[in-house]
Amino acid sequence: MKRTLTMLFWFGVMFAHFVGIMAAAYLLGGLVEDVFPGASRLTNLVILMVAVVMGIASLLTVAERKWSSLMQNRIGPNRARINLPGLKDKALVGIPHFLADGMKMLFKEDFIPATANKLLYNLGPMLAFAPVFALFAVVPAGPTVSVFGKTVDMVVATPDFGILYVFAIASLAVYGTSLAGWSSNNKFALLGGVRAASQMISYEVALGLSLVGLMMAFSTVQLPTFVGNVANELGTGVAASGQARYLWSANFGGFDIGIPAWGFLLQPLGFFLFFAAAFAETKRAPFDTPEGESEIIGYFVEYSGMKFGLFMISEFVEIVVLSGLVVVLFFGGYHLPFGGEWLSNLPVMREHGWLYGTILGTVFWAKVMFFVWLQLAIRWTFLRFRYDQIQTLGWKILLPLGLINVFATGALVLWDPSLRALAIFGILQIGILVALTMSRKEAGTEGHGHGGAHGGHGHDAHGHDAHGHGLPAHGHAAHAAPHPAGAHSGAATASH
Repeated sequence: MKRTLTMLFWFGVMFAHFVGIMAAAYLLGGLVEDVFPGASRLTNLVILMVAVVMGIASLLTVAERKWSSLMQNRIGPNRARINLPGLKDKALVGIPHFLADGMKMLFKEDFIPATANKLLYNLGPMLAFAPVFALFAVVPAGPTVSVFGKTVDMVVATPDFGILYVFAIASLAVYGTSLAGWSSNNKFALLGGVRAASQMISYEVALGLSLVGLMMAFSTVQLPTFVGNVANELGTGVAASGQARYLWSANFGGFDIGIPAWGFLLQPLGFFLFFAAAFAETKRAPFDTPEGESEIIGYFVEYSGMKFGLFMISEFVEIVVLSGLVVVLFFGGYHLPFGGEWLSNLPVMREHGWLYGTILGTVFWAKVMFFVWLQLAIRWTFLRFRYDQIQTLGWKILLPLGLINVFATGALVLWDPSLRALAIFGILQIGILVALTMSRKEAGTEGHGHGGAHGGHGHDAHGHDAHGHGLPAHGHAAHAAPHPAGAHSGAATASH
């Protein structure tokens, strides 16, 4: 009970920080817009990307260890202390470990192998981190509102090519892993680099296909247009658009409720394909064969100090960026599932646009933190896939499903441009998935002992064990048909 209360307390602290940060971002953006038009984009760069994204990514180095300890019924990191009055005996949920890790990496010896290519060796960590960090520049974290008579956007950049920027910049990260593995002049690092490059290139194909259906549904590639705005937002009289509009809706005393056109409802298959492909791009368990510690393989095996720190922090930045993209593309961005029109037309919201932006900005970060938690839970739930399984998933499962999704989406959008038919098709997909997930095998369907595929002995039907080692065939002919008990026993004894 104490642990639960502690977690709830820190969750409250976290969301209070999000409220304060978003309020400060809007108010500061309104002030600096007087300096020159677009100055708020620079403050967004500092607040959203440097403070929030990097802050969350840094704290995730501790949060992941604490969450894994919670799943495994351990305490987790709690030994580091801050030697100040009132704090020296406080574990502070392990946060001092994050500070200690940073200090250790900053002051650790910067070792460079004697036979390494020094230019490319030093360039590798930067090419691995910079593209991932730059991806968040196009993710809108809040609505566009008027603050002190100036228009303030809560996004760093809004290029016309939108999601194409994400594809282009994300593809550059493969150069960092490849160069790190090759320039180290280490065979284990090179093997890790080759694994990482082939895995990332393989899943980029499925990653792009997974979003084609969404682009067709909303007829755009710009992320703010995907999010859209509610009807008559802040009294501007604009029509509802993007994921903020309702497919079916009702109004009860001015409070709007309905089924929004969220990407997840329109493209559930696209969501699962995108999430799986993007998760594989992060190279985290269960897709972590490029850095398999048990195999002494890793493209950064020869790196130390802050260079290793850049590789490590880039993975956690990828978690935050992936969560932000999933929220913007499939879960309505910063919008509420219902009540958005009612909220935006309250007199206090019309008068103080920054307050409206602060509330919706906090909603955005709450959604992001949910998907951050989901990725941590997946990372500590599933075992590492074999490399051939990873390639099979990418080329033989995700790619064909992506093509099917594109054709089905195109047909439904042409048939019903209102997207209601597409939504019904998506809800059916979700229902089938839930039914398959909740279904159970009937008793007696599984083989027991020698009756099945020798599951009790860990052997497959070809006489191989689970680790791929060849073993005798265990007398398959003897097991294929009924025979006297004595003969069965003798055969089993002889084979073992």
